[in-house]
Amino acid sequence: MYDCILVPTDGSPEVERALEYAFELAETHDATIRAIYVVNAAGYGGLPMETAWEGISDALRAEGRAAVDRVEDLAPEGVRVETAVLEGSPSRVIIDEATPDVCDLVVMGTHGRGGIDRLLLGSVTERVVRSACVPVLTVNVNPKSVDEREGADQPQVAVE
Repeated sequence: MYDCILVPTDGSPEVERALEYAFELAETHDATIRAIYVVNAAGYGGLPMETAWEGISDALRAEGRAAVDRVEDLAPEGVRVETAVLEGSPSRVIIDEATPDVCDLVVMGTHGRGGIDRLLLGSVTERVVRSACVPVLTVNVNPKSVDEREGADQPQVAVE
């Protein structure tokens, strides 16, 4: 049913809850995980011209490489993982990658490190769910909301 599962990561520990589902599906369907990290260069567009963009870009790409390398490190033996560090608007890049010629399913957390940006700009996950051409499985990665429910020991999942 699934040949390739797209898993966007922001490098946060919460994403590992979504990875659990992606890895299980990959094992069941003998699918490849395609882990991507999106460098959001637009967030740094207001920096003064004398700011060394190259240094910032290198640091952001290194952060992205560490995030996708972490996915490879966590992958169970036998699960194939492809990685990519891409640049652009996170929701737009994920939506562009979430096409039938690239993947069959997107597995992503309900939020990562969005913080104030998430409140001001809207949820990346919400945009992906509304616009992706392939199914999106969302995993509640907020451990507090899961742990507060009586007897909750599994992340909550919604398939859109």
